Amino acid sequence: MKIEVISLFPKMFESPFNEGMVARAKKKKIIEIKFHNLRKWAGNKYQAVDDKPFGGGPGMLIRVDVVAKALKDVGAGYKILLSARGKRLTQKRVEELARIERLILICGHYEGVDQRVADCLVDEEISIGDYVLSWGELAAMILIDALCRLQKGVLGNEASSKSESFSAPRRLREYPQYTRPEIFEGQRVPPVLLSGNPKKIQEWQEGHR
Repeated sequence: MKIEVISLFPKMFESPFNEGMVARAKKKKIIEIKFHNLRKWAGNKYQAVDDKPFGGGPGMLIRVDVVAKALKDVGAGYKILLSARGKRLTQKRVEELARIERLILICGHYEGVDQRVADCLVDEEISIGDYVLSWGELAAMILIDALCRLQKGVLGNEASSKSESFSAPRRLREYPQYTRPEIFEGQRVPPVLLSGNPKKIQEWQEGHR
């Protein structure tokens, strides 16, 4: 899978994506992530990519013409705008997106982006929840992490992604899990989990989803 990220702050991705699962996936060449600074397409000496909204209002909007130039240069792919106005991201949608070979993610910032970006330039507008972020980069990180863990060979145990909360086919929450010590401040691990009986353990797990 290839992911292109268009952002005003591409350096934000350096630390989280140089650690853990995503870093391993990059090293194994399971995924390829490239970051593009939107200011490259500003077209002015101040590298300004935003302007005041017509009709007034607070904040600044990212200009549609700047985003259009960036998308043209980055090339073909399924284009996603990360925005509070988008459709809520679900595990089902993550699983669908994980099968696409090349994604282009556009990170919003300031007060948002010109509406014509969503209307004319992208294939989909996605929100990670009903709240407002200052950085579209944070939403992009969450989406990339969710996509990465579904790629074959990324997780140490291939069964992990299938048994996790919200995964197909039943999309149930994950059952409670325990490890050592067996007793902690009077709280015991459920005896069935210590029984060694796979059938009873599975029944308990299914009953506690």
